[in-house]
Amino acid sequence: MTARAAGADERWTILRVLEWTADRFAQAGLESPRLEAEVLLAHGLGVERLRLYLDHDKPLRQEELAAFRQTIRRRLAREPLAYITGEREFWSLGLLVDRAVLIPRPETELLVELSLAAVRARDAGADGEQLPLTIVDVGTGSGAIAVALARELPTARVLATEIDPAALAVARKNVERCGVGNLELFAGDLLEGLPEDLRADLIAANPPYICSAELAGLQPEVARWEPARALDGGEDGLAVIRRLVPQAARRLTAGGALLLEIGCDQGAEVRALLEAVGFCEVVVHTDLAGLDRVVAGVWQGEHR
Repeated sequence: MTARAAGADERWTILRVLEWTADRFAQAGLESPRLEAEVLLAHGLGVERLRLYLDHDKPLRQEELAAFRQTIRRRLAREPLAYITGEREFWSLGLLVDRAVLIPRPETELLVELSLAAVRARDAGADGEQLPLTIVDVGTGSGAIAVALARELPTARVLATEIDPAALAVARKNVERCGVGNLELFAGDLLEGLPEDLRADLIAANPPYICSAELAGLQPEVARWEPARALDGGEDGLAVIRRLVPQAARRLTAGGALLLEIGCDQGAEVRALLEAVGFCEVVVHTDLAGLDRVVAGVWQGEHR
């Protein structure tokens, strides 16, 4: 779809543009060329994807073609789809994203599922009147985990921390967009910035866990575009986790839980880190592919 061809030929209908774009994306090696073509064109036209097929024979105006050509260039440069559209779905929530934040992944929904199970199991096993739960999401980025938990647990007090001001601004927009009034945001590194006397019933985090040497070999969409500070876990991928685990132990109530998303082969090492500071009932949870994904442990309230 060159500028010359598009300008000279009025037959650049929605369907023809979709077919041309999908073919170009396939040649470039993108995994879902047709789907991505549909998402980008629907976004550019401000319509639902279904409308593309209802109006398949509708020709695009020259200004629409020009804008879409620019979008195609961005995707061929391997800019992630979510950064181009400015949105990513997570936990059935439409979250805003930009290059200041890591794009929420479907596998991180397991961390949300296990967090909800942990706090609900604690409620079910306790006697007497319960105080509202206090939950902390560490390094919230776009706010995906915190917003999901706040929506699912409307009576809980949810707090989220983030060291990067630009990422914190994105999280604020998502808090407002999703209408979660029980979520508070704090600026700070890991658990710094929270009130000194705050104790949490659950701490969850998707920390940086990729080894520094592996960053350059990641998919171009990740290596070139996503924020390295949200990915780089140091020489062995565990630098941030090593700092966070003892901090979490000092902040949890007795019986409180720590849940961490981890790399696919880090389960044994992270379990050992939790057990070394006194966590018990430490479990490595695997994802649908059978890979290590989340480590969870319970704090019994005593330091070694």
